[in-house]
Amino acid sequence: MFGLFPVLRERRHQLAGTMSGGEQQMLAIGRALMTRPTLLCMDEPSMGLAPRLVEEVFDIIREINEQGTTIFVIEQNVNMALSIAHRGYVLQMGRWSSPAPPGAAREPLIQKAYLGSG
Repeated sequence: MFGLFPVLRERRHQLAGTMSGGEQQMLAIGRALMTRPTLLCMDEPSMGLAPRLVEEVFDIIREINEQGTTIFVIEQNVNMALSIAHRGYVLQMGRWSSPAPPGAAREPLIQKAYLGSG
């Protein structure tokens, strides 16, 4: 896990509750990966993180997936989620409204509804 999350090596003797939000997220992902799951479910992995850390966490999620672990992510940051997704689904008012294929963040309807542009 220290290969994926080098900062955690420096923090290995520190209590999790005293780590930054990004470090806590990395710790949670690392703990889950130690069980060698075939499916990793993540709920809002970017919540509360600085933009730089959001990109870092999503890069790590992509890397974990490339190593063979299936990732199921629920995420409100549509742009980031769809940037790494092989398949995406958009929920609107609690209902599945449409499939969101890779690159869907560039589609005008998705941009207007979820990204505030388009």
